[in-house]
Amino acid sequence: MTDILAKYDEPWKEAIRTYLEPLFAFFFADIHAQIDWSHPYRVLDKELSELVGGSETGTQVSDLLFEVKLLTGQPAWILIHVEVQSPYESGFPERIYRYNYRAFDKYSQPVVSVAILGDERPWWRPQSYGYSLGSYRLSLEFPTVKLLDYQQRWPELEASSNPFAIMVMAHLKTKATTGDFPER
Repeated sequence: MTDILAKYDEPWKEAIRTYLEPLFAFFFADIHAQIDWSHPYRVLDKELSELVGGSETGTQVSDLLFEVKLLTGQPAWILIHVEVQSPYESGFPERIYRYNYRAFDKYSQPVVSVAILGDERPWWRPQSYGYSLGSYRLSLEFPTVKLLDYQQRWPELEASSNPFAIMVMAHLKTKATTGDFPER
């Protein structure tokens, strides 16, 4: 029996759009603590499509852009890079940098980039992009979450009421049953 390809991107994108606050509480607690969640966030789909419309990378975009209000009262833009389809992409850190600076350049807004990695390569953990020449340096560091790391935390996931615990479990089970349609 032929395995039906799993659709990872759309469920993740919908969950992130709907449950942004729980996403940050679950994966990025330090950033979550600085956002004023009493103010509604805004999904910036139009702005993101303007940024990536002419993308040279040729990747299928699974990214989301949001505007939130910080506890300081300042607005902040958060660019969430969702790599749950699991292709290894050597240019991924550059794509994060490119989208980050494009958003800053076009809208004059500070942009915070974070990444969720759903691949099966334990060694692939991009967290920065940069280059230098002599005394010149350009550097961007961004936090990443590796879904594979949660495999060893299954009881914690089962006990959690956060919707992203369920998303992680579903993702890991789907990955574990690739090629085994009856088990899936």
